[in-house]
Amino acid sequence: MNTPSIRANALPRAARLAWALAASTTLLCACAAPISAPMPAPETASPAPAAPARAEAAAGTGDFSSLVASRSRSVVDISTLRIGRDLNPEDIELEIAPEHDFADRLAWPLPASARISQIRDLASGLIIRSDGLILTSAHVVTNIDEVQVRLDDGRRFTARVAGVDRRTDVALLKIDATGLPVAVIGDSSALAPGDWVAAISSPFGFHGSVTAGVVSAVGRVMAGAGEIPFIQTDVAINPGSSGSPLFNSRAEVVGINSMIYSGSGGYMGLSFAVPINLSMRIAGELQEHGSVRRAYLGAEFQEMTPALAQSFGLPAATGALVVRVEPGSPAQAAGLAQGDALLALDGKPVERFADLPQRITQRPPGSRVQLEVWRHGAPQVLRATLAVQPAAAGTSFTAAPLEWNDGLGLSVGEISSAQRLQLNIDSGLMVREAGGLARSEGIRAGDVVVAVNTTKLYRVEDLGQALARIPAGNTVALLVMRDRRLAYVAVRIPASRRGRS
Repeated sequence: MNTPSIRANALPRAARLAWALAASTTLLCACAAPISAPMPAPETASPAPAAPARAEAAAGTGDFSSLVASRSRSVVDISTLRIGRDLNPEDIELEIAPEHDFADRLAWPLPASARISQIRDLASGLIIRSDGLILTSAHVVTNIDEVQVRLDDGRRFTARVAGVDRRTDVALLKIDATGLPVAVIGDSSALAPGDWVAAISSPFGFHGSVTAGVVSAVGRVMAGAGEIPFIQTDVAINPGSSGSPLFNSRAEVVGINSMIYSGSGGYMGLSFAVPINLSMRIAGELQEHGSVRRAYLGAEFQEMTPALAQSFGLPAATGALVVRVEPGSPAQAAGLAQGDALLALDGKPVERFADLPQRITQRPPGSRVQLEVWRHGAPQVLRATLAVQPAAAGTSFTAAPLEWNDGLGLSVGEISSAQRLQLNIDSGLMVREAGGLARSEGIRAGDVVVAVNTTKLYRVEDLGQALARIPAGNTVALLVMRDRRLAYVAVRIPASRRGRS
């Protein structure tokens, strides 16, 4: 039997972002979202008890749909490409073949099971600035090699990732365009259960699809995603809808669809969106600073149940129970200890432990906070100074590097340490485009330039610096990898070169 899961709204793949959600107490991760909506009952169906109310709702839906459809020009389609190798390099046995020309040396046959996988995903996004700034979900663009954006008018652009915050599943893309239609941003705090909402996205690649429904709940906080008070809806969301906007009845964007509850990879009636108030705040920090600075206490909490309250001598099941205090953290410096019950933060009672992450991270780093705790059957007051939260491993983001066009016809990009490990090399730049002299010598897109003569290449600028040391008109040897074969390729430096493009 399939276990229902919270999963990202990309094309379904078993090895990707899907988080198991057990029927009892399993942690949930924050990622892509979908949405669905109830279809009006056909006229031939048996009359429902609340026919007048249903008719009234249906009458308003037409105007609502027209209003939402008018905003479709600000919604974009996103396609991404991830490149990786499916087989462990240690399992590959190279076959011997005679050398001929360069192409032959780099194209010796490999076992059929060894292949480069190219994983393509579909998603959606929202234009929030007329000069090409696009809001989408972080899981859509994390660890991708290429991202393309298609506008509602059919134009296509190569985008660069301008910022990513995986904790809130918010990301920014930038395309080189001007005069674009900008979305109308609403106030997600005004939403209430029962409000009509709609999404515009490209599920399974069907551009401009509109689905509608109602808000099922607001402030839905889940373990593992405590910073996000999700908007839960029944709007139909399917693969290709991650990062799409959620509109209210005034056609204002109130959320970014981020994840679904599913046992099959498709929509099952529950979808979750990041509130637009939170998304825009994070987007502003990414745009201004390139990252998000969060306040940090350094303690982990769990919900206080009646049984736990009784065991700790609490008069009521209130507050949050401290389960861990990180060494060297502000919490440790303040004297907070495992087994304490945090009853109030700055005088405001802690009614739900899941609210704590938001209440802490919304304060600026350096803030002084007062902690009212219950310890050994008696209340105590502690004071802590919040620090800047350390970057989590694997969540830092480096903006897309500039490409180099050196006169050889090479346009290259950096590859990750994980990709280098897969290819069993300790340096290298991926060839994105090859033309001119480089193409004439057999180099093509997808090759990896490992070194210039004996100078290894790690960053895009390394290639430019290495070539700049070669006198014009001389020949340089590029160490190139293709299909895990290495070969030096001699390319003559032209008499005149172009700078960076």
